[in-house]
Amino acid sequence: MADATSSQASIHPLDRPSGLGNAPSIVVALIVLGGLAYVFYALAAELTGAVAVPWILLGLALLIALGFEFVNGFHDTANAVATVIYTRSLPAEIAVIWSGVFNFLGVLTSSGAVAFGIISLLPVELIMQVGSGAGMAMVFSLLVAAIIWNLGTWYFGLPASSSHTMVGSIIGVGLANQFLAPTGSATSGVDWSQAKSIGMSLLVSPIFGFFLAGGLLLLMKFLIRNKTLYQEPKTDAPPPPWIRGLLILTCTLVSFFHGSNDGQKGMGLIMLILIGVVPTTFALNRTPDVNYLQTYKAASASAANALGNYIKPGISVAPGEAKAKVAEAVRTRTWADETTPALKQLIEQTNGEVSPYGSVADVPPNIVTNTRNDMYLIGEALKLIDSKKLLPVSDSDLKTVKAYHAAADNTTKFIPTWVKVAVALALGLGTMVGWKRIVITVGEKIGKTHLAYGQGAAAEIVAAATIGAADYMGLPVSTTHVLSSGVAGTMAANGSGLQMSTVRNLALAWVLTLPAAMALSFLLFVLLRQLI
Repeated sequence: MADATSSQASIHPLDRPSGLGNAPSIVVALIVLGGLAYVFYALAAELTGAVAVPWILLGLALLIALGFEFVNGFHDTANAVATVIYTRSLPAEIAVIWSGVFNFLGVLTSSGAVAFGIISLLPVELIMQVGSGAGMAMVFSLLVAAIIWNLGTWYFGLPASSSHTMVGSIIGVGLANQFLAPTGSATSGVDWSQAKSIGMSLLVSPIFGFFLAGGLLLLMKFLIRNKTLYQEPKTDAPPPPWIRGLLILTCTLVSFFHGSNDGQKGMGLIMLILIGVVPTTFALNRTPDVNYLQTYKAASASAANALGNYIKPGISVAPGEAKAKVAEAVRTRTWADETTPALKQLIEQTNGEVSPYGSVADVPPNIVTNTRNDMYLIGEALKLIDSKKLLPVSDSDLKTVKAYHAAADNTTKFIPTWVKVAVALALGLGTMVGWKRIVITVGEKIGKTHLAYGQGAAAEIVAAATIGAADYMGLPVSTTHVLSSGVAGTMAANGSGLQMSTVRNLALAWVLTLPAAMALSFLLFVLLRQLI
């Protein structure tokens, strides 16, 4: 019996055979081929009739954006599978494929709130001119900077945060945009209020992960007095069925919520690329549902009437100055007396542009880009009312403003299904390719012992709950930081001990990611602006 036990224990968790042969790989290959076929078909259908599509630029931009999600997959999602692999709940091959599939599903069912929350960090004028040289330099700079940093930390096996990296890259671009602007020009930089809320979610989540996972493990030890649950597995046998089921469930939830949350970052950037490269096709939501344009028209008229109640006597704006006045308010994030009539006028003007048409698909290509930019600018201005409360309005008028804001966002902030599928494939494939380095760090190098069953369950439960809550609130959160800090918390609570060299490296990556990504994207943006 001792020999058998010794033989079982000699099998490293990463080397356990699945026993299913090539079947999992064949299923994955079929899913990938089917997904790619759908993406190419849907993209070709969208571009049918589009004028002068710059295929090389479009292909390069999409390749880089999907490359970021691919790297994100094998960098971040490895955290989700470490617990089930090292507790022998699933063989590594099955765990990685399982996680990849639920990342895929998480992306497909995501709402898009996180995508546009991240995008809102960017300077408004760059978003509105994304097809210009500055706009394309913005997209390429932040994507390439994020990929470089993610690949570097992955190479050294450090669980750094892709969310952290992307936020840093966006801030770097915003700062570079201000740096390059001529003196006295009306150029906006980073939306620091939005950056603060996103930064707080990224800062607090690993602290929550550490203490909540450690506390949950202590509670489990008090309620479930089974010592084997809190000791490093001694054999290659799987854990008891109930804890194994719990570990697989939490791995599934972390993978799903990771896809739902992290996958959206790539979606938002891909939409900026599509709007910049092929604006006539992707600038406005060309949904087959004609009713939503009618909803927009009605909401627009109601919002204009509501704003009319707050125009001060004697205050007016010349017809040609409305857009500039609204843009100034958005840039400075202030509200002047002239802003109210200017916004009312811009809403009426934009509504007049689309009123003759029964659906967005009928809007002439030559006015699509300007209409989209006007709607986007109006939406940003409405944030100053319904979020910042810079213009005090009654509850009923605020409800009207919010209804119009939702209608405007529905027209300009959308994600086609094929984009979700493309991102899902990139994220899922990334999960299945480069997972091993990060898995070893999480499973072996954070604590002085390998993960115990209870530790894996506690860390995964906290990670799944935290990421799910952040996704619901439309905030990006780091799967990496939450789970790796959760594992560290369980190691501390269990008395297993921490490998301080690894903990120092994790903390260093956490501290350096933001400034490093900012510096990389800043330099890339300055360089590309000289070339584009």
